[in-house]
Amino acid sequence: MKKKKVNLRDLNKTSSDTHKRNDAHNQSSAESIGKFKVYVPAIFSFVMLIIGIAMDYFDVAFFKDWIRIVWYAVAYLPVGFPVIKEGWNSIKNGDFFTEFLLMSIATIGAFAIGEYPEGVAVMLFYAVGELFQSAAVKRAKGSIKALLDVRPNEALVYRDNNYVSVNPETVAIGEKVQVRVGEKIPLDGILLSEKGSFNTAALTGESKPDTIAKGEKVFAGSINLDGVIEIKTTKEFKDSSITRILDMVQNATARKSKTELFIRKFAKIYTPIVVFLAIALTFLPYFFVDDYVFSDWLYRALIFLVISCPCALVISIPLGYFGGLGAASKNGILFKGASYLDEMTKVNTVVMDKTGTVTKGVFKIKEIKAIGWKEPEFMKYLMAMEEQSTHPIAKAIMDYKADGEDFQASEVSEVAGKGLKGTVNGKTVLVGNKPLMISNNIEVPSETDNIVESIVMVSIEGKFAGYVIIADELKDDAHEAIKQIRESGISKIIMLSGDKDSITQQVAKEMGIDTAKGGLLPEDKLNEVEKLMSRNDGRVAFIGDGINDAPVLAVSDVGIAMGGLGSDVAIETADVIIQTDQPSKIAKAIKIGRSTRRIVYQNIALAFGVKAVVLVLGAGGLATMWEAVFADVGVALLAILNAVRLQKMKW
Repeated sequence: MKKKKVNLRDLNKTSSDTHKRNDAHNQSSAESIGKFKVYVPAIFSFVMLIIGIAMDYFDVAFFKDWIRIVWYAVAYLPVGFPVIKEGWNSIKNGDFFTEFLLMSIATIGAFAIGEYPEGVAVMLFYAVGELFQSAAVKRAKGSIKALLDVRPNEALVYRDNNYVSVNPETVAIGEKVQVRVGEKIPLDGILLSEKGSFNTAALTGESKPDTIAKGEKVFAGSINLDGVIEIKTTKEFKDSSITRILDMVQNATARKSKTELFIRKFAKIYTPIVVFLAIALTFLPYFFVDDYVFSDWLYRALIFLVISCPCALVISIPLGYFGGLGAASKNGILFKGASYLDEMTKVNTVVMDKTGTVTKGVFKIKEIKAIGWKEPEFMKYLMAMEEQSTHPIAKAIMDYKADGEDFQASEVSEVAGKGLKGTVNGKTVLVGNKPLMISNNIEVPSETDNIVESIVMVSIEGKFAGYVIIADELKDDAHEAIKQIRESGISKIIMLSGDKDSITQQVAKEMGIDTAKGGLLPEDKLNEVEKLMSRNDGRVAFIGDGINDAPVLAVSDVGIAMGGLGSDVAIETADVIIQTDQPSKIAKAIKIGRSTRRIVYQNIALAFGVKAVVLVLGAGGLATMWEAVFADVGVALLAILNAVRLQKMKW
């Protein structure tokens, strides 16, 4: 029998892959065990509590006196000891009045008056509430981090005539990097290969693959979908788009909203007041009530402490903002802080730039009018002249596809401020604006007088041969964006542009924008926005796309950057970044902000409403420790579940 030849390299690769799978499996198992261990103390206490209550109910003979005390003490310690320890550490750090202290006093007090099951139950439900809170916060943070933390951990760099695998942090600007199918782009750069197809969902929230041509930008974190490609790096790893975005997301939670800051300040004042009121509730009735029983009033005070614990507020409000930030990231919108979620809800005026914001910022041929010539031949004369120019308009003309051989131009010279003059196929050709035609005694049709877009006129052998209209295309969702912004309740939409006023007015009219001004320098835009802000009751949001808009992005109430991946200055200056470059996401950002605020306000109303009712009942002796548990932990759980809804909402 012929033996099959074994390839040692394949064997090593298989062995390596097996080890990786085993490592991944072991890591997954370890994580699962770690997650389960967190719940063990609560499960143990719950089982002990249920058994204890059952033995109390059936009046089991041996379950009396010290055995009963020890049983409930054992049930209490797994969930109670960490809270007491946390409370003690807080006191050592000078923070006396915390929810840990409130829960410790209330539950130890319950043991002191013989209410053992209730003492265990309060601490158990508090511990369960903390677990739910921790899980919800991890989920909210995870939805952000999982979306963005796709930073590659290796790069194949061309060094010493070979591709070597290195840490992306060691790659310098200008080095050549190879990326295989299914791998992540390790650093920002430009594509050296002819073309590439990339999944940019982690960066932009857009699931549709993005096709990039040679010489165009590619961004770290994108996944290569088609063939082995090469890129030339343009930024170091620490400056790559994905690294900066991830850093901003992680730092966003540090920028607290005014609501969060108020609640935290309120809790610091509220908690000591509650403690002193509980002490007063225990001892003051002695002077006013005839049948005063210390244990009864202590029990009421303990109930009062449990009910008044501010954890529902302190937990659910930041969690609401976490949810809003995570939901926005999933939709390709990056808020730099919770405070901007609040500011977005107050916006009543939207000011936008034109080029690159509602238009694509790329010149395209809009119309070709050949007079006395067939269009392909006319365009070959024009392209022969424009081939030697680097102007964006020339680039747009050179994108035209004409069959057959191209024409060649000679003796091409520039006529300052007017255009080009040269010879093509032995014929004198002029390419440029109307003044060029008039200065050469060429009659221009009157129909061109009403054209506001950029126009390139052509004459061949002294006769007007036609013209080409060049225009900046509107983005695909530009009309829908204006419609949705209006539907979201924005009262005023304004366009400010550095482009010609006639073109700006035409675009504004086509899109149904209220007011437009063109021909503005960056400082002119700044002055216009400052005037609006000085006489506006609400908030002014400015949407721009690059370095020239940076001053206005910085000064406006809410600065929104379009195409933040391509503009470093926009990323640094703006408060909100639309990663997909789609203006329709502006309305979505407003809606997410409003949904977040609604959830936060619901949680505040729920916490205060339920606590107020049960506090009155508790002080009057009409509520037991079980109602107190619901007013504290139950409300906290409801608030957490309400906040988590943001992760599931569609806008």
